[in-house]
Formats: sequence, C-alpha cells, structure tokens
Amino acid sequence: MKSGQKDIFYITGSSKEQLEKSPFLERLKKKNLEVIFFTDPVDKYLMQYLMDYEDKKFQNVSKEGLKLGKDSKDKEIKESFKELTKWWKETLATENVDDVKISNRLADTPCVVVTSKYGWSANMERIMQSQTLSDANKQAYMRGKRVLEINARHPIIKELRERVVKDPEDTSVKTTAQLMYQTALMESGFMLPDPKDFASRIYDSVKASLSISPDAAVEEEDEVEEAPEVENSSSQKEEETDSTPTEEE
Repeated sequence: MKSGQKDIFYITGSSKEQLEKSPFLERLKKKNLEVIFFTDPVDKYLMQYLMDYEDKKFQNVSKEGLKLGKDSKDKEIKESFKELTKWWKETLATENVDDVKISNRLADTPCVVVTSKYGWSANMERIMQSQTLSDANKQAYMRGKRVLEINARHPIIKELRERVVKDPEDTSVKTTAQLMYQTALMESGFMLPDPKDFASRIYDSVKASLSISPDAAVEEEDEVEEAPEVENSSSQKEEETDSTPTEEE
C-alpha cells in the first residue's frame, strides 16, 4: 500500500481485464492508491463478512461512503449542484434511486451507480439473480439502495445543470437524464431491468442526432398476394395415363 493509505481498497468482478477498465477506479488510479482485485466467485461471499485486517478497514470502491480525502471546494460544489441533484432524484423516482450525489471517485466518467455500504454490489447481485433457487424477497432486501453519483467537473453534467436551471420541465432533458442513468447502471455492472426501454431511448437519441422526426414511422411493407398452387404438369399427365383404360381391359 502507498504510504499514508489508511484503508484497504478492493473491487470484485469477473476478470482482471474487466476491473481495470472500471470507472470506480478513476480517482484511485490518479492518486496511485493500491486496490485489490477479487475475481473468484467465492471472494464476493467472503468480503461480506471480512471487515478489517490488521487494524485496517476494507473499503469496496463500488459502494457508497468511499473516503479519499476531502476537497477544499466540496461544500461549494455541492451547493452549486444542489438544484440538479434534487431534480435528478425526482426524475428517477420510478427507478428506485435513493439519492443523487456529487462523486469523489470519478475523473473522466460523467456518472456511476453505487450501492449502500451493507447491500450487495452489482457483481454479487448478478450472481444471486443467476441462481435458480434464490429467494426473491431476500434479493429485494439485500440489493441495497442505489445512489447515482455524478462528476461535477464533467462537461455533460455542467450542461445538464444549465438546462435544468433554465427549464426543469424540459422533456428532452428528462429523457437525457434517464438515458444517462441507464447507461451508468450498465457501466457500473448492473443488469438493466428493461433493456427494451433502454434500446428505445438510444434509437430516439440517434433519430435526434440525424435530424429525423421522432414521429417518423417505419415504412409499411408491401403485401404480395400468393398465387394459387398449380399442380405439376408432369405429375398431372402421369395421373391421366394411369386412369386411361388399356387394350387388355
């Protein structure tokens, strides 16, 4: 561990290659902090019960409450984005998002979805959902609360703040906020509850970028009438030959 690193940071996932690209590591990499990669399925179960080692606490970098030191501008940033975070939380009311906060773990990514400290991580949730005999009630309880963390320094987030201040009822901005949440959900390792809805939003976004009207309909396919079946002429002749009486008859 780097000198001065107080906690043992770790992240769980299916492979080292996947974890190295995780947005949860952006600020930790910049600070040159050590992070343990847990890629074995049993590790996910183990880390639910292993809280510390040699007086050092374990911190899952994909969960809420990550401590990386305080920024002198933290309070100022939170206040300036207060209107956006409140608006975004209300916009995601149907998505069961518990809160929207300013992130301290992001550098290049606009937003990520984290879980509560004692709930399942995205990877653990995926493992439990794949078990056929898993208890649905336990899954709902252990899933934990989801928090959308946003990168206040990202140009997309800054522009969203300006748009919300200007017109909080703008439908296009709400659609963008929903799409960003679903993208962050997927990038953070969660399974999308409604992939069809996500795909529809992507296609609508593509339409807008191509200046295609959102009401543009798919071209109707021309129906071709099928001709009645005609029996093969050769087989017809054979039948006629068979039915013609011979001289012997």
